[in-house]
Amino acid sequence: APGRAAARTVDNRAWTTYPDWRSGTGAGTRAVAGLRPGLEIAKAVGTTDYTDPHTGRTAAWEYATWTSPVHRLAVPSTEAIASWNAHTPEGTWIQVELKGTYSDGTDTPWYVMGRWAAGDGDIRRTSVDDQEDGKSSVWTDTLAVDDAASGLRVASVRLRLTLYRRPGTRLTPTVWRLGVMGSDVPDRFTVPASTPGLARELLVPRYSQEIHKGQYPEYDNGGEAWCSPTSSQMIIEYWGGRLTQEQLSWVDPAFADPQVCHAARHTYDHQYAGCGNWPFNAAYAATFPGLQGVVTRLRSLTDLETLIAAGIPAITSQSFLKEELTGAGYGTSGHLMTVIGFTADGDVIANDPASDDNEAVRRIYKRREWENIWLRTKRYNASGKVVSGIGGVCYLYFPARPTSRQRKALAAVGVR
Repeated sequence: APGRAAARTVDNRAWTTYPDWRSGTGAGTRAVAGLRPGLEIAKAVGTTDYTDPHTGRTAAWEYATWTSPVHRLAVPSTEAIASWNAHTPEGTWIQVELKGTYSDGTDTPWYVMGRWAAGDGDIRRTSVDDQEDGKSSVWTDTLAVDDAASGLRVASVRLRLTLYRRPGTRLTPTVWRLGVMGSDVPDRFTVPASTPGLARELLVPRYSQEIHKGQYPEYDNGGEAWCSPTSSQMIIEYWGGRLTQEQLSWVDPAFADPQVCHAARHTYDHQYAGCGNWPFNAAYAATFPGLQGVVTRLRSLTDLETLIAAGIPAITSQSFLKEELTGAGYGTSGHLMTVIGFTADGDVIANDPASDDNEAVRRIYKRREWENIWLRTKRYNASGKVVSGIGGVCYLYFPARPTSRQRKALAAVGVR
């Protein structure tokens, strides 16, 4: 109705502070204070064997656990996505699980939302398939209620961390941020138009995914499969993140922009068999000193304008037919690009990695077209079949110690 505030559709909860880490239930973990408070192994509480499904290797690991308090979602949700930021030195890794309580009072099982390490020498980074309970299912990185039309929702959530290390060592992962985003975005083919309110462009490096076609088949072969890590690398470098020659030494010296190859390798989900796992990209960004990353949903281009005004670019996910986005020159069932600003007319300035070369990456897309393909939850594919849309998903990477202006902008879009 005119004058009525739009219903809230997204709720973010993150554990990042020393009191946050103290508020959970630990078994063998300790909260660590400092400029970047975190959670570490104090004393292992057990040892377990883990057989890596992607290498077949079985190894013993010591572990400790931490379970968050129950968070009652401000938005009873049809979907939930966990994300985390952590340091995992060689010989360590982490597992993130989520347990929800439905609006009918029953519980989900503990769903594995990711087994993760920054590198790939100890385990292969992986999501876990075939997780469901007849009411909800996990699709790679997203817990989704199976029948949203039934009215069933996830009303509250808990997260559980398991920290692993080689037996007999004093190694430990350190987790700085653990969060969950719950959402209930209404089904819609079109979304309300927002009013332009900002003209600004951020100077973000430009990288093309297309110049990497055929590179590293073991990490999904470059090209169109690398939109997510290419976008991630652009924003990481915008914030000053750089890779050393030693870190890039494994890349074929004949390949241009080796940092994009590195990003693909270090975001690759060995179960999904691709680089598009949303939390894995956010976690990769946070391996760079002074950065953190989250996965969330935004409500409109006004939210993006708020972030751009504070100097924070965003990686957005969208799907569309070729004719639905003027100037793109392609259609896609799912693609990541980087929003870096807005023109005086309110159109979207994007670094679109689906470009022939780095110079062609900067694009201007019509505001109304772009907003709709990003925020809708239903669309027609090339065969005329109704399929799902993205619903406003984005990755946000920003300083571990944001400025006051950046904090206010993040809080305005529901991220703290």
